[in-house]
This record gives sequence, C-alpha cells and structure tokens, in this order.
Amino acid sequence: MRRDAQAVILLLVGGGMLRLAWTGDYLDYVKPYAFWLIVPAGILLVAVAAITGVQAWHDKHADDDDGHGHGDPKVAWLLLAPVVGMLLVAPDALGSYEAERTGTVVGAEEGRSNYPELPDDVDPVPLTLLDYAARAIFDEGRTLEGHRIQLRGFILYDGDEPQLARMVVSCCAADARPVKIGFDWASTSGGAAGDLEPDQWVEVVGEYSPRQGRDEINGELVPYIEVESITPIDAPDNEYQ
Repeated sequence: MRRDAQAVILLLVGGGMLRLAWTGDYLDYVKPYAFWLIVPAGILLVAVAAITGVQAWHDKHADDDDGHGHGDPKVAWLLLAPVVGMLLVAPDALGSYEAERTGTVVGAEEGRSNYPELPDDVDPVPLTLLDYAARAIFDEGRTLEGHRIQLRGFILYDGDEPQLARMVVSCCAADARPVKIGFDWASTSGGAAGDLEPDQWVEVVGEYSPRQGRDEINGELVPYIEVESITPIDAPDNEYQ
C-alpha cells in the first residue's frame, strides 16, 4: 500500500479512537478504565499518521523530480471503506437482542454468603442487578429482606414474560453476558407488563421475592423481584456493569 494511503487510514483510526473517548461512546464497547488506553493509542496513531504523511509527500516530490513517478493503485483506497463505515455507523451498546440469546452470567459467578448488610437509612436501596441476583440466589435473600430495592436496567422478553436485564462485561463487549431479573407482580397489576418494550430502560422499585425461575438458555437460576413500581428512564452513559 502507498504511504499516503497508510497515513490516511492511520489518521482515521487514531482520530476515531479519540472521538470515541471524547464523546464517551467508547463505553459501548469497553469498560471505563480503557479510556486511559484508548487516548494514548489514538494520539500515537495520529502522530504516526503525520510522520507517514510527511514521508509520503517527500517521496512523491522525489519521484516527480527524477521523472519516475508511478500511477496510484486505486484499489488500495478501498481499504478506507470499512474504517469510514466504522466512524459513521458505530454500533450501539448490546441490548435485549443479545441478552435474549445468551444465558445469565450469575451461574458463572462463585457464590458466597458473607454479603454486607444493606443500610437501614436508605429507602429504597439502589443495587446493581448483579448484586441483587447474587444476594437473592447465593444468600437466599437474607440481606434483601426488609428493604425496598431500586434496580435499573433494560427490558427483554422471555417468551411472553418481561424481565429486567443488564449486560455484564469483564473487559469488552465481546465477552458481555446478561444478568436477568424476573418480575413478580404480587403487589401490582400485571397489566403494567403490556406497556414495557424491549430495550426500554426502566427503574424498578420493589422488594425481594423468593420466587425463582430458570434461564432457558443455560438452565441457571433467575431471581425475581416483587414489583412496587416501574418508571421509564433514559439509558445511562455506561450501559454495562
């Protein structure tokens, strides 16, 4: 490939990485700590692109001066197409489509029983879905009983039944797996489920329910929460846990 094409590709990739870091869109693909890896890598690629571009400019003028210039290999510029496509049409964070086709991550977590007590002076107590699910399954809800709980996630459907979910990542979106929470409508009207759309972000307030189900993908346990209220919310900046 010609050096000028290399310079343009390096510039686009480096600039794209810096744009993702600046806008925060990098959180759709990796965990927050990766910011400090993306920024230096983007700066380095832009610097290399500048050096490569200067060298290409000098080479071109040297070829023109000695009369041995070569025609441009037009096909090389087609390599820019996927890079430009990545910049213009960046995929969103993983959501219900992937979660409905992937087994819950909770069964892969090592259970423990020494969960800290929840504060009595906070009502409701905000918990991550992973924390709630682990306490409900591995600790049999002992630290959840007697508390109103607040959970935030997106809606997916297991057949006709809505569930609350959030994708959990270890490093990046490639290893993402969902944690799923079922809805126990014991204290509310089940008709509320008809208003829930896949991928809709909601805040759920409720209490621990001993009810459990099985994930039809991998057979692991899925805990439930006794629903008091469900409120639509905007998606957070970081949609992963």
